[in-house]
Amino acid sequence: MGAIKGFMQYEREVPVPRPIDERLQDHQEVYIPLPEEKYKQQGARCMDCGVPFCQSHTGCPLGNMIPDWNDMVYQGRWDEALGLLLKTNNFPEFTGRVCPAPCEGACVLGINELPVTICNVEEAIADNGFEKGYIKPNPPENRTGKVVAVVGSGPAGLACAAQLNEAGHTVTVFEKADRAGGLLMYGIPHFKLDKKVVKRRIKLMEDEGIKFRTGVNVGVDVPLKKLMDDFDAVVLCGGSEKSRDLPVEGRDLDGIHFAMEFLPQQNKRNEGDTIPEDISLTAKDKNVLIIGGGDTGSDCLGTSLRQGAKNVYQFELLPQPPETRGVTNPWPEWPRVMRVSSSHKETKTEITEYCVSTKKFSGDCGKVEKIHAIRIKFGDPDPKTGRPQMFEVEGSEFELDVDLVLLAMGFVHPVHEGMIKELEVKLDARGNVSCDENKMTSVEGVFTAGDMTRGQSLVVWAIAEGREAARGVDQYLMKTTNLPHSQYSK
Repeated sequence: MGAIKGFMQYEREVPVPRPIDERLQDHQEVYIPLPEEKYKQQGARCMDCGVPFCQSHTGCPLGNMIPDWNDMVYQGRWDEALGLLLKTNNFPEFTGRVCPAPCEGACVLGINELPVTICNVEEAIADNGFEKGYIKPNPPENRTGKVVAVVGSGPAGLACAAQLNEAGHTVTVFEKADRAGGLLMYGIPHFKLDKKVVKRRIKLMEDEGIKFRTGVNVGVDVPLKKLMDDFDAVVLCGGSEKSRDLPVEGRDLDGIHFAMEFLPQQNKRNEGDTIPEDISLTAKDKNVLIIGGGDTGSDCLGTSLRQGAKNVYQFELLPQPPETRGVTNPWPEWPRVMRVSSSHKETKTEITEYCVSTKKFSGDCGKVEKIHAIRIKFGDPDPKTGRPQMFEVEGSEFELDVDLVLLAMGFVHPVHEGMIKELEVKLDARGNVSCDENKMTSVEGVFTAGDMTRGQSLVVWAIAEGREAARGVDQYLMKTTNLPHSQYSK
């Protein structure tokens, strides 16, 4: 695939970020797309590797036929590349921008060279498809007469709705927020995923016959059982929204918030909304502490810098990842190595401190003013759990002045209040919605997909889950299905 010697002729190139001083003044996407010729060169780097692990279960859960469309881009066959990509991925314009690219971690070239820029090529194929008019509404020719409700319009819900609509079912998507898109709209900052990209896809889906009902919180505004009465099947795609908390002394002080209280507000401002003063959260002129070193923490950092924070600090409980793969993390597994996000490159100094545990918060007049922390170290694995044992370093206690604390420590399971409690659906040991191999829950005719059943995961996994749930629904309604399986195991 690609040019026979392409991986030797061309270096890995990725889109160039806009100057830091420029991008900190706005919320537009960080990266400038490469010229078309550069994407052809990157496609040329894809090797005829025999076994393309990039599209295996260790690489892409969607089973994207990566070497084939890389070769098509190299040859300038953009429309064919798009057609092949859309067979397995409903939304390459999303995954190309925000997926951490497990496919690149499994790239054969990545064993001893920098891997192929798979995600960037994927994004370019999608954007080229919209620009050239290759992507256009394609409603089904015939309708089955079956009606399906999808609850939640994140990537899992959207993928499920798109597949069910393609099968000819009439689909209504219910979204509790005022705009469709779920975490694509309100969980990911504009500088990583421009909301024009999300709204463009939603508009296309509407033109294909999918109905969106926003501002409807199923289980609160509308009983879930009413949807079960009105629709032939219901699919729950509400995500994993229960944030992991930090139950220490002083947690109830004003100024300590979950990341998902903070991030959506800026997205709303970018869309022209006004946030009421009594609930408005902003980092402007504040000493901000972010607790958690993952993608959500990085999003909080980039947003805080754009809002004009005085100082930003970040604490991570775990040790700093290594620069290269460890012996227990061999290829083609996802490489657990040190990464620096575009947001971290926007800081003047290294802001993240690793192996830090929060002991308590303190402050006067009910407002947080200080965090009290201690440094930790990790020892041998615990014989019972297998996890490394954690020890506090004696005499390493310290304090830090803070005005705003953002908790970005991940999510534990879906919110149980509302539709899950109403339905009394079976949950697994982690508090996620349990389902069978066809994605049906313990309640007949009710299915589930995405983070709500899988747990906190990636956009690409959510799309795979949504596609699989659609297949299960189609099989349930029609007793047969032509919708494809997603290549993954739960």
